[in-house]
Amino acid sequence: MLLHGIGHRWQAWEPVLDRLAQSHDVIAMDLPGFGLSPCLPEPYSVAAAVDAAVDTFKSLGITRPHMAGNSLGGMLALELASAGHASSVTALAPAGFWTTARGRAWALRVLSMIRATGRLPERTRTAVMSRKSLRLASGSLLFGHPSRVPLEVMLADLASMAAAPGFDSVARAGRDYFYRSPAPTVPVTVAWGTRDRILWPTQARRAAQLLPEARHVTLPGCGHVPMHDEPELVARTILETCARVPVA
Repeated sequence: MLLHGIGHRWQAWEPVLDRLAQSHDVIAMDLPGFGLSPCLPEPYSVAAAVDAAVDTFKSLGITRPHMAGNSLGGMLALELASAGHASSVTALAPAGFWTTARGRAWALRVLSMIRATGRLPERTRTAVMSRKSLRLASGSLLFGHPSRVPLEVMLADLASMAAAPGFDSVARAGRDYFYRSPAPTVPVTVAWGTRDRILWPTQARRAAQLLPEARHVTLPGCGHVPMHDEPELVARTILETCARVPVA
């Protein structure tokens, strides 16, 4: 089960889907309030998001899936594992491990700025993003190698982010969120890109302090959304985590 970040959609995982599907059944879902999924009732809460995910698992006949999540999705995957709803977790730059209020405010401010770009008129947005220098500059906020992300993907992601009805409520909840749940007892990998400009890689040290039993790895050259940067590396990291679960 794959969970995307705030403002994104299930398509964030497309670069790794085929690789993962060679050995697992794979589901990439739109989180509540993003993509095609309806919003949760207000006010948004992490507990409600966890309950919604568990309800989705039940509706699909799934029990304790392997999970991978990016940013917001990484945080939710860890929360689900802490509550006993996952067999393993690979968390890519999970939210909630900021060490200062400044780091948290920076992440929300930059994401809101990117969303504002997505709200430009479509013609203007396309003209701006079609200029390579501007596309690479803006893309570098999310990707370590923005040149590897097709223009049509960037434009679709911006449009999805701008249209996401759940963005503001999730962002408001994020202002008060810190990861404080008990460490999961299942295999966990926390992976951070060295070029993450949203959730600074220094937050990986905080994650290592709070989750000492987890495997902590670095994704060289990757940004905040590493699936386009290094799909082989990301897929391998996820599959290695899954393989650490003992076969019943």
